[in-house]
Parts: sequence; structure tokens; C-alpha cells
Amino acid sequence: MDTILSRSLSDSIAAKQGFYETGKDDLLQLVDWVVESFGQGGKLLLCGNGGSAADAQHLAAEFVNRFLIDRRPLPALALTTDTSILTSVGNDFSYDDIFAKQVQALGKKEDLFLGISTSGNSPNIVRAVETATKIGMKTAILTGGSGGALASMADLVLTVPSDKTPHIQETHLWIEHMLCWLVDERMFGSLRS
Repeated sequence: MDTILSRSLSDSIAAKQGFYETGKDDLLQLVDWVVESFGQGGKLLLCGNGGSAADAQHLAAEFVNRFLIDRRPLPALALTTDTSILTSVGNDFSYDDIFAKQVQALGKKEDLFLGISTSGNSPNIVRAVETATKIGMKTAILTGGSGGALASMADLVLTVPSDKTPHIQETHLWIEHMLCWLVDERMFGSLRS
């Protein structure tokens, strides 16, 4: 058991360190885009599947409520939360369309789309990126490994250099927290509650 714990800890740290070394500039670009979108009256549209759906909801909550400082709510929306929309689109059309239809209905040019896909190959995220691009939105993806199909589609791809799903997802959570922290710093400074 101790060997498993030790190896997992080392691999998780290595995934975060690897992203820091290869993707730090992409994270800072994403911070700029979020600040720009919020400054233009836009919102952050987020989605993912499974654990990445939970990440989308978590990230939206951090922006709408607060991360480390008390500040005004920031407009972020997880497209993973409305079961009536998700099930009606999935039933009447296709599960592949559950996010794209929401982006089409809610998205505008000044919004920013952020999809979370560990593999980079989720068909419903692919369709959402295509839809956001047609609207003129900037698109960003959190992914891992090779980045999958989405690596060549999105405007900005933040890839965790690991092939181990748990460590990719752990690093995504760290990236998401850093995104909130750095956006708050840019917009509001270091005021503490």
C-alpha cells in the first residue's frame, strides 16, 4: 500500500511540474482571455463529462461565488447542470449535441468557451468547440496526453503531459484553481476577506 501511495504522489507531482514547465504560458494566456471576456461583458461557458463535468461545475462556483477573496460574482456557467436540457437534447437529437446546443443558445462573441476533456476526444466537446468557433468565441481546452482531436481545433490547448487519467484530472483541478486565483489577482488585487 505504501508503494502505491508513494508512486501515485510522485506521479501526481510530476504531472503538475510537467504542466508548469510546458504549459505555464498557456495558462497565463487563458487568464488574459478570461479577464478580457469578463471586461467586455462576456461570460465563461464550461463543460466536460464525468469528473470533468464536476470540474466545470466546481470552476463555475469558484467564479460566481468566490475563490480566496470576497469580490463581486463573475459570470461563469457550467453547461453540465441542467438535467432537463441534457436529457432532452440527448433523447431528441444526440448526446454529442448536449453542449453544442447550449453554446448555440447562450453563447455570444465576447464569451469564452472552456472545455475539459482528459482524452481530448469527447465528441460532445468537439461539437461544442465547433459551435463556439462559428459564433466567434475564443475556445480553450484542458486535456492530457497528446491532446486528442481537440488539440488541433481549439484556439488554446492546455495539455497535461501525462497518460494517467487520475493525474491529468488532479492537474486540471490545480490549473482551475490557479485560473481563479490569477483572474482574481488581475481584476481585484490581493484584498483578503
